[in-house]
Order: sequence, then structure tokens, then C-alpha cells
Amino acid sequence: MCRVCGKADMTLVLDLGVQPWGNNFLRPEQVGHESKYPLRLVFCRNCHTAQLDYTVPKETMFLDHTYVSGTTSTLRKHFADTAREVDSRFYAARCDKSVLDIGSNDGTQLLEYKKLGYDVMGVESCAWIAKQAVAAGVPTMSAFFNESTARRLNRRFNVINASGVFFHLEELHSVTEGINQSLADDGVFVVQFLYMKNIVDNNAFDQIYHEHLLYYNLATIEVLLNRHGLAGMDAYWSTIHGGSIILLATHTERARPTSHLIEMRAAEAASGANELSYYEAFARRSATRREIIRDYVRDAKQRGKTIFGMGAPVKGNTLLNYCQIGPELLDCLVERNPARSNLFSPGMHIPIVLESDLKRQPDIYFVLAWNFRKEILVRYAALVKQGIEFYFPVLPKDD
Repeated sequence: MCRVCGKADMTLVLDLGVQPWGNNFLRPEQVGHESKYPLRLVFCRNCHTAQLDYTVPKETMFLDHTYVSGTTSTLRKHFADTAREVDSRFYAARCDKSVLDIGSNDGTQLLEYKKLGYDVMGVESCAWIAKQAVAAGVPTMSAFFNESTARRLNRRFNVINASGVFFHLEELHSVTEGINQSLADDGVFVVQFLYMKNIVDNNAFDQIYHEHLLYYNLATIEVLLNRHGLAGMDAYWSTIHGGSIILLATHTERARPTSHLIEMRAAEAASGANELSYYEAFARRSATRREIIRDYVRDAKQRGKTIFGMGAPVKGNTLLNYCQIGPELLDCLVERNPARSNLFSPGMHIPIVLESDLKRQPDIYFVLAWNFRKEILVRYAALVKQGIEFYFPVLPKDD
């Protein structure tokens, strides 16, 4: 059954196997005892939305996790740019302006709006991260956002923001209806999502994981929004996370799409990005890429090279599990996020070491956090000069 349109006309596109939930980093006593679930991408022939056909309960994935949005300077800058863009276009002259962030994490995005004079409010499902946001000065409700939460908030906002969360939604229609109810009459809904066209074009199969239940193009997310009285006004593409769309929407009766949005819709349609054949080609390329990655790592190991993984992002666990790359090939995963210190990756059980605790450098860094390629190469320029290789298993076309 399609999560967006409710039809049952679904076709399997890419089977990544039975995998653990990718953000379930393990304590030593948990290694080998994690649950695993099907990870399959399917395509709706009716509304053309790509999605997973299996749901790991939201309570499993989002009540307690280790992702913190303020870890990278690239993402912080992106959030600052987004807040300034929205404010300058719609609310710069107002002093009584408010913003709600859905899936607000540690409050990094809301702090940027707060600097611009907004009354800010976050809703975050993970209690310990919500407490971090409150400590940083961001009022945050620890809850899943849906219609019920919208009624509890009992207010309307000039801006509602959803950064990297709209493809996570198990309660998809309840959340979207709650946004419609909580958005001021002249409000702006800012939804940021991984652009499925970029995922396919970049052959970034690792961006498919259990937290990402849905994979949107412009045409498919607008099917969803239109069902709940919302429609696009404008959109723009961003390099963040390997290629994302920032869509600006409002209530349908007020939406006047810009010529730019109309052109983006037409270009997407002409590319074939919403056709089944587009996804079938992606599946074939993903299988080929898996063999290329495995051959590279195995060959390097046979040549006596030491290899460390760089970063422990959730998508990295899709790649490691799909490619069957474990601790016999990667000595460790090097992380900057202290919440993942001394844990092990789900499925492959590779130990995680904080960058500050490293005693030596490898011959090769296998970069799982490839979406921050430019930031990584700048930060570690001295290591590159020393001859340490940085291998990126995915290289975005627009990088």
C-alpha cells in the first residue's frame, strides 16, 4: 500500500537485504543481538513515489538516537543561510514572527531563526537531545509531531520548518495535516528533503535506510501536500547531504508558483525521474557499484594498507552492510560525535573511535560521510599532504 496515495500498485526496485536499523549503534554487550529488518525500495505506479515497503516503528528509531545536527560546520552554515533566505523573502519587516521546527534536534536551525528575532519552538522526539536544545535556549517539546501535537501546541506559526525529517514520517498524513492546521494563513512551510533524482543520479544507494521511509521528487511531494491543502510556491536545489530540495509551500488557496518552480517541475518531468525505468537502471548501477567498492577495499587490504572509516553516519551502515565490509577490512570508524564513543556499528560491528582518541593515522580513510567531502578535504588537508588517501565511495555529480 502506497504511503502517499494509498494505492496497492507497487513494484520492487532495489533489495538491499535484511539489515539492522542503521542508527542503532551498539554497546559491547549488544553486539550480535541487534534486530534486522527488510530494506527494500519500491515504486508506486500510481503516484510515482519511491518508498520502503517495511516500517521499523518510529518509537524504535527516534525516541533515543545519536544523531546531532550541530556537529558539522557545513550543516550549521546551511541552516543559517536557510533562515536568512526565508526571513528576507517573507518576514524581514515584521517584529512579531514565529517559527516551529519539526524534528528540531539540538536546536541548531532554530538558533539561526532566533538570531533574526523569531519566537522559536521545537518539537523533538528524542528526550535527551530535546534537553540539549532547551539548555541552548530553544524551547522544545519532547514529542512526535502529528495532529494531536498540533492541538497541544494550540497556536499558529509564520514559518514551519522540517529539515531532513519529512521522509521519516510513519504518521505521514497526520503530520501533514498538523502542519496545515498550525501554519498561519499567510505562513510558509519550509520542507527540506533529499532529492531522489540526485540519489539516483549519484548512485547513492547508501541514502536508502530504514529511517528514510519515503524518497521524494518535486512531483511526488506535491501529491502529498496537495492532499492536505498545501502547495508549492518556490523551490531551490542545495548541495547539502549530496543534493537536497528546499521547497517553500503555503496553503493551496494562497500558493502562486514562481516561474522558477514551474521550470523545475518541467525539467524533472523531462528527465524521466518519475518513471519506473529510471529506478530499474539505478538498481543495476547500485549492484555494479557494490562490487567496485568491495574490490577496492579488498585490494587495498591485500596490499597491506590500514583502512579507517571516516564518520559513522546512518547511511554508512547501509553501505557497509550491503557491501559486507566489516572489521576485517576497516579497523575502526573515526567519529567526532561523542555520543558514539566506544560503540560498534550495527550489523558489521566495526568499533567506533573518537578522533581525539586516535593514536595513529591509517594509510586510507574510507569516507562514509562523503556528503561533507569539501569540508573534510579542507579540515584534513595536512593529512592529504602527508600522503594519506581519502577514498569516497560516492561522488556526487554536482560536487
